[in-house]
Amino acid sequence: MEKIIGITQCLFRKKIMTKAVIFDTETTGRKDPIIIEGAWLELKSVDPFKLGSSFCQRYNPGKPIELGALATHHIYDEELIQCPPAKSFSLPSDVEYIIGHNIDYDWNVIDQPNIRRVCTLALARKVWNSIDAYSQSALLYFIDRDNARDILKKAHSAETDVRICATILEKICIELDISSFEHLWESSEDARTPTKMPFGKHKGTLITDIPIDYKKWLLSQDNIDPYLKDALLNS
Repeated sequence: MEKIIGITQCLFRKKIMTKAVIFDTETTGRKDPIIIEGAWLELKSVDPFKLGSSFCQRYNPGKPIELGALATHHIYDEELIQCPPAKSFSLPSDVEYIIGHNIDYDWNVIDQPNIRRVCTLALARKVWNSIDAYSQSALLYFIDRDNARDILKKAHSAETDVRICATILEKICIELDISSFEHLWESSEDARTPTKMPFGKHKGTLITDIPIDYKKWLLSQDNIDPYLKDALLNS
């Protein structure tokens, strides 16, 4: 895989024929986040692991950036005045898979398109279940300690983050012997389905050992995580 050598110039490409992209956003913050920078990196294949074209574009969100977000990505409001409106963002129409670290956050920011999601955070927790941290930065130190510090000096821009995610994803594909996009998605779905209760008074208990009345109560909640719901229904 190509080495990460820093932030390349952001390129705006309206059309690209691709099936899967590694995707990341920077946003206005925690409250009703709006995209201010979007980047994707084409994943041409997983076996062999091969990357392709890239995209990076900043957007005008139409509202102020929260201080917490500013402290993370260092993008000023005034830098976005002449950028396209956030509502103009769209993924290439032929993309079937989006891949990212905690991908649901970015998927929600772009209005939940009908597309398959692959979560490298969930996959990393499955593959390396004995390490103590799973942020992209921590995983890069775990995978590529010699180069991680220099690479991470440019982290928290969307384009750099997708390239870091690509490094993590390549290692995951090797560890799990991933053979296709479908196989990658199925592995992600499996990794996202809990085997133990993730919270509450039964936290850490195997899903199969949770009392029936507690399962019924959880399943009656409107905001239950869909992967937890599937685990409960199938236990």
